[in-house]
Amino acid sequence: MARLRLTLAYDGTDFAGWQIQAAGGGRTVQGCLEEALATLCGQAVRVHGAGRTDSGVHALAQVAHADVPEHRAGLPWGKALTALLPKDVAVTEARLAAPDFHSRFDATGKEYRYTLWTRPGYVLPWRRPYVWDVGRHGGLDVAAMEACAGLFVGEHDFAAFQNAGTDVHSTVRRVWDVSRLAGTGPDETVWRFHGEGFLKQMVRNLMGALVAVGRGKATPEDAAALLAAGDRRRAPGTAPAQGLCLHAVEYGPSAVEAGLGEHPGGD
Repeated sequence: MARLRLTLAYDGTDFAGWQIQAAGGGRTVQGCLEEALATLCGQAVRVHGAGRTDSGVHALAQVAHADVPEHRAGLPWGKALTALLPKDVAVTEARLAAPDFHSRFDATGKEYRYTLWTRPGYVLPWRRPYVWDVGRHGGLDVAAMEACAGLFVGEHDFAAFQNAGTDVHSTVRRVWDVSRLAGTGPDETVWRFHGEGFLKQMVRNLMGALVAVGRGKATPEDAAALLAAGDRRRAPGTAPAQGLCLHAVEYGPSAVEAGLGEHPGGD
């Protein structure tokens, strides 16, 4: 078998998330990709993703790997898969990887970006599937939000910002950066969340807390107390899925080298 490393972009609007669901659970990115690979390989193929994005969440650079028959390794995988996939998902890069490369366990960091629509009165219709409309509730106190964001940076127990549904050994995570990006235009604000890894819906919960602070419904001190208490029941609501995008997955030098070999069939 040959191991493929795939980079994917998708519009999560009409997907029930990344992970294959039980019968009747809805269309998923993993399911569509496995169907396309099975067509090209003539057999079932399991795909492993770097992260399990939720229903409605988008991705610019999700990373996945799959094992395909050696005699098929020379296919132009990027073009072949994108031709078979639905229009809301595309393979942006496809390369051979080392046999032990793992898209999830080799990842050393992830970057998510969350987009807020801040203009009052209306949302541009074509932007609505990709933003959280917070403008209708009035302006946000950006300074308070930035002060709160700084509290989330570092190694903390983020139990208060994890939604139920995933068993993990520890809720401690290291976050390197939570910041507002400049130059996104007058109607939208993008927030960057960069860290080693994130708990289930952790980024959306952090964004929900930041917006609560921006609206004056909570203070940075409240967020600090919540972080220390670890009680999800006391936390603000989860931000909507459509504003979130998996922007990048990062790997160490050895994994990068393992996943960047020239593909004999081209991309």
